[in-house]
Amino acid sequence: MKLKKGILFILLGASFFGFTPIFAKLAFSYGYSLGQVNIVQMVISFCLLWSFTLLKRSSFKGLNKKNVLQIMITGCFIGLTSIFYYGSMQYLPASLAIILMFQFVWIGIILEWISSKIKPAPVTILSIILILIGVFFASNISHGNIQGLPIKGFIFGILSAFTYAGFIFLSGKVAVNVDPLTRTSLMVTGSTILVLVLFMRDVPSVLPLEENLLTTSLGVSLFGAVLPPLFFAVGAPLVSGGIANLLTSIELPIAIISASIILSEVVTPLQWLGTAIILMSIGLNEFGTNLFRIRKHY
Repeated sequence: MKLKKGILFILLGASFFGFTPIFAKLAFSYGYSLGQVNIVQMVISFCLLWSFTLLKRSSFKGLNKKNVLQIMITGCFIGLTSIFYYGSMQYLPASLAIILMFQFVWIGIILEWISSKIKPAPVTILSIILILIGVFFASNISHGNIQGLPIKGFIFGILSAFTYAGFIFLSGKVAVNVDPLTRTSLMVTGSTILVLVLFMRDVPSVLPLEENLLTTSLGVSLFGAVLPPLFFAVGAPLVSGGIANLLTSIELPIAIISASIILSEVVTPLQWLGTAIILMSIGLNEFGTNLFRIRKHY
């Protein structure tokens, strides 16, 4: 029963995250800047998460000056991912920005390799190669459909992958014994401070707060920075890390489907093939690595 509950919560969290491009693209269509969207999003996230934390009377056990700072620095990677990810969407179709951000999978594997000094299993190296092949098809490079798109969008997209991989890498190592809700609130505090510092000049422009900016930023906040971390915090402890990583990959097809249906972006069969290869390679890595560990154990 606990396993089913964990799977359900992780799937819901990943699914929610897949809808963030809709609200980000809608905000940009209204003429709002990257700074305005990020400022309002982070302030809303900060207020909501701390409200949940204080109302629940979450535990602050295990916190000290050192790990509070570490948690907030880790949270800065959330802010950077938000900036780069939505920045990429300003210049590229949402489906392409999502595929670029999803390169965090193989980047995360390399970070673990560098950190642990342990060479990845052959199946992991194979999965990285397959992911890159999947990206080749999913980005429609072979048909030349990316020509004329601003290089800035691609740079932002790849940077979002690196910062997201950095966030996942650090979040699994920093103050892991602290209450998940308290930890998430502190992370968002760090990202909020970062965004306010980086977009200080945009702060006056969000006031008075317009309805369209509020509603779109609220959508980005709920589906990007509030609901997914909360659902992951509940579901992740109930399943293994491998299953959790595999389940979170559902956000890729959901994000692309929502971009296709709601934003009317054209997704070709070749792009769907590339997306399928990426998902298959993630599954291959998780199941292959677990199988390798079982054989090694026996």
